[in-house]
Amino acid sequence: MLPTENRLRRREDFATAVRRGRRAGRPLLVVHLRSATDPHVPGEITPPTRAGFVVSKAVGGAVVRNAVKRKLRHLMRDRLPQLPPGSLVVVRALPGAGDADHAQLARDLDAAFQRLLGGGAR
Repeated sequence: MLPTENRLRRREDFATAVRRGRRAGRPLLVVHLRSATDPHVPGEITPPTRAGFVVSKAVGGAVVRNAVKRKLRHLMRDRLPQLPPGSLVVVRALPGAGDADHAQLARDLDAAFQRLLGGGAR
């Protein structure tokens, strides 16, 4: 489970990550990353990285969508430390994600982060 302080909940935060962040598309998902651009003032607490998920009806029925969200939350929990503090992440599942297993989702998520953080080739 993703800790409460790391969950993206407000519509404005989702919009900010999608509209102003960088995007990396993979066959099963699209990842939007908005890195914190404000310089950190010494003595202030660094805001936590927050993640949100978009899983539409195109992925499948309610049971399938909830299973995909659970898998993605579990995968994001392990990847939060490698993201810049204060970042906003939105993971949008594509229709093929409903049939994918945990390892396939992990592979696509890692590849998307590699491209966004490591500057990988398009």
